Amino acid sequence: MSTYRVAQVTTAGGPFELAEREVARPGPGQVRLAVDACGVCHSDSAFVDALFPGVRFPVVPGHEIAGRIEELGEGTQSTRRVGERVTVGWFGGSCHHCVPCRQGDFIVCENLKVPGWTYDGGFAESVIAPADALARIPDGLAATDAGPMACAGVTTFNGLRRSSARPGDRVAVLGIGGLGHLGVRYAVAMGFETVAIARGAAKEDFARELGAHHYIDSTADTPVADALRSLGGAKVVLATAANAEAVAATVDGLSHRGELVLIGAAPEPMSIASGQLLQGGRIIRGHPSGTAEDVQDTMEFSVLHGIRPMTEVLPLDRTAEAYDRMLSGAARFRMVLTPH
Repeated sequence: MSTYRVAQVTTAGGPFELAEREVARPGPGQVRLAVDACGVCHSDSAFVDALFPGVRFPVVPGHEIAGRIEELGEGTQSTRRVGERVTVGWFGGSCHHCVPCRQGDFIVCENLKVPGWTYDGGFAESVIAPADALARIPDGLAATDAGPMACAGVTTFNGLRRSSARPGDRVAVLGIGGLGHLGVRYAVAMGFETVAIARGAAKEDFARELGAHHYIDSTADTPVADALRSLGGAKVVLATAANAEAVAATVDGLSHRGELVLIGAAPEPMSIASGQLLQGGRIIRGHPSGTAEDVQDTMEFSVLHGIRPMTEVLPLDRTAEAYDRMLSGAARFRMVLTPH
């Protein structure tokens, strides 16, 4: 029987090690993929450190997978074919029978299948995944770009297009790191007057290169909310930064009926007074990632507008290095693993 390599963690918070597994056949409604690339996301640390319930070791993380279909399981959709280039993201399949699924809201499935949590993820040469998790990669999009689109890309793209903002509205993106650098580019491409918010005056040039119309230094003497109000207020703030204090500092900069869209997961609670929301009718909304259809929309929009993630690519045998660069914030801006 042939084998394939995985980068796994055998204990909570333990180091990565390479291991070999026997190649298995996909079951009914599943496919086996040859992995071409897999992004390294901060959410992977929740599985490595067993912060989510039900994590079982050894863990093979990775939910920004790009690859090719090698084998179709019994009953798999006839629209799929061997050799097709596809992604699997945070949305790694749904149960089809819980209330959200019955309502067609698959991304908030009560039994969501996330690679690296529900089944082995993409830090590997091969993955078996449910067929409903697949999004077709458009021609012209490299696997190393498509992988991050399945989580970082779709989360920012979907968060903006499902917000209350419309072309011409003012939208602020808090943070211009792994999520935010994509958020700024999507906001500009969607026709929003785009404000980038980050720490330090030195990041302004980069924000402008991404297309931002305005830049706010969150460390300057002028509070972020005041700076936003001086521009006329933001219809939407897309909060990509995982910093509760920084997120809360934007609320008073929202316009009337403004919306704070949370996609960065801060570990600490936010300090926001009810009056800040009641006056002006503002709302706060948590935005999950996106379904396979949303991922495909993200990739097609990205190809149309020439948007790609900024990546650093390392081979599978340097997984520990890639993971540490992601965790420390040293990555510029998405680490991607390639098995070959």
